[in-house]
Amino acid sequence: MKMEDLDIDLPNARLAYTIIQSLLQSNEALSDLLVVMAHALDQDVTKALTATKEWEGYMESRRNLENTKLQIEKFTENLKRMETGN
Repeated sequence: MKMEDLDIDLPNARLAYTIIQSLLQSNEALSDLLVVMAHALDQDVTKALTATKEWEGYMESRRNLENTKLQIEKFTENLKRMETGN
């Protein structure tokens, strides 16, 4: 892959990678917080919360994030290739 064939330059690719990493770390921290909070709630409250549309939206976003892992891995591989000039 030649640099001139790419639609992004190396500095912008690095910036995109940094942004993605930051968002993933934030999402992971939020998920960890939700686990801690769920342990602090009794079973009835937890059951009621998980029956809401907000919870379903959260779970859908988690599923979508899992589906993007392959895309993130591909992006990371391409970034490494850009850095080495291959």
